[in-house]
Amino acid sequence: MELLDTLFPLGLGHYFTGGLLIGLGVSLLFVLTGLVGGMSSVYSAVWSYFSKVSFFQQEKHFQTRQWRLVYAAGLILGAFIWLVFSGFEVTVTSISWGELALGGFIAGFGARLGNGCTSGHGICGIASLSLPSVLAVLVFLSAAMITAQLIAAFG
Repeated sequence: MELLDTLFPLGLGHYFTGGLLIGLGVSLLFVLTGLVGGMSSVYSAVWSYFSKVSFFQQEKHFQTRQWRLVYAAGLILGAFIWLVFSGFEVTVTSISWGELALGGFIAGFGARLGNGCTSGHGICGIASLSLPSVLAVLVFLSAAMITAQLIAAFG
């Protein structure tokens, strides 16, 4: 129990609640519309507005960009509503907007290169019993654990 308190000093409740809400959200999206919600597709949808590269102009990106942008806006709005009603303080980062944008671009590119992101593979893919998604999540988790151990060891 002491290990849990050390690893999660603010408790587990908000993680549990967040997981339930994410699961409910993607489930409702699928049940009500038949659409699969993953965030790396939003990356391609946004680029389909600006890039003439044939990858971004594929029908699957071009035709779905409106609902994907609404989906992403709902994610941002949900985080804002949670912040307003949670009572937690706003965390301010010292990372510049440019660095944040670059990090977002790199993460989006990597997720698109990996044919999906953690939400797409980890929530939607595993729920649909997709073997490639299970393997992708195992790779994501392994890389995260190795990276965390390296950072802990070498600072």
